[in-house]
Amino acid sequence: MISGINSPSTDISYLARIMRYLVRKEIFTAHTPSDGGETLFGLNQKSRLLTHDSEGSITSLIIIQHSPWLLEPWHRLGQCIKEGGTAFSKAHGCELWDLASRNPVVNRDFNEAMECTSKIIMRAILSHYKDGFNNIRSLVDVAGGMGGNVAEIVRAYPLIKGINLDLPHVVATAPQYEGVSHVAGNMFETIPNAEAIFMMRILHNWTDESCVEILRNCKKAIPEKTGKLIIVDIVLQTDYHRDPLDDMRLTIDLVMLVVTSGGKERTEQEWKNLLEEGGFPRYKIIKIPALQSIIEAYPE
Repeated sequence: MISGINSPSTDISYLARIMRYLVRKEIFTAHTPSDGGETLFGLNQKSRLLTHDSEGSITSLIIIQHSPWLLEPWHRLGQCIKEGGTAFSKAHGCELWDLASRNPVVNRDFNEAMECTSKIIMRAILSHYKDGFNNIRSLVDVAGGMGGNVAEIVRAYPLIKGINLDLPHVVATAPQYEGVSHVAGNMFETIPNAEAIFMMRILHNWTDESCVEILRNCKKAIPEKTGKLIIVDIVLQTDYHRDPLDDMRLTIDLVMLVVTSGGKERTEQEWKNLLEEGGFPRYKIIKIPALQSIIEAYPE
């Protein structure tokens, strides 16, 4: 461990106290040799998630959660209550998307964190929504980031032509995936035509008015009679005692309050109202083992 820190002046006693605490919290294991030698620390199931090369690694998510640029807006909540406005804008003078477009470090950290959490959700989707992608020949992932989500779908369903739509500065650094084409664009302007549209954790970033605008563009991009919109987002329960994951869902709602200008998590009734106004009168909610649910919506 000391050699991995790569510092000539490592304070071993300082590190030992931190490790003692992390062992107590069951994040690392510890073994003290019977001959009284130095304590040996090891990885367990939790700490393996903190390594970059492990399956299911959450390293990039941990990094962004402790980044100064993301922590600073939380100190502006009191100011927002008194004056109104958005905490993120008060902290940085611009919206998150604007900061990411001009700051390569923020753009990288944000995209990597989104990819990290998306992989976790995609495992739940592909294992519990097996029939949902059948008979689809073309699929647009709207605001799909680096394209990892649609790439996983295409990998599981090779007959699907995948299209990843996102802003130019996002797709500019996106890797190439077999069966997936990247399109630089803006979902508020136009969405490429396809048989179905996939949107994961996108609408919770926006106000109701903006969501309706996005939904109407989605409707224009898919066939009126056979098209399908697949939304993956949180559906808040009105009875908070039913699901132990509701604490985390409400926490994410506060994150939306802090980092977006009008974004929020929504109840089923709120989703119903949005979909109807956006041109999708029929929908059904499919639960998966994740914080999010799948909302299938149809233009008629």
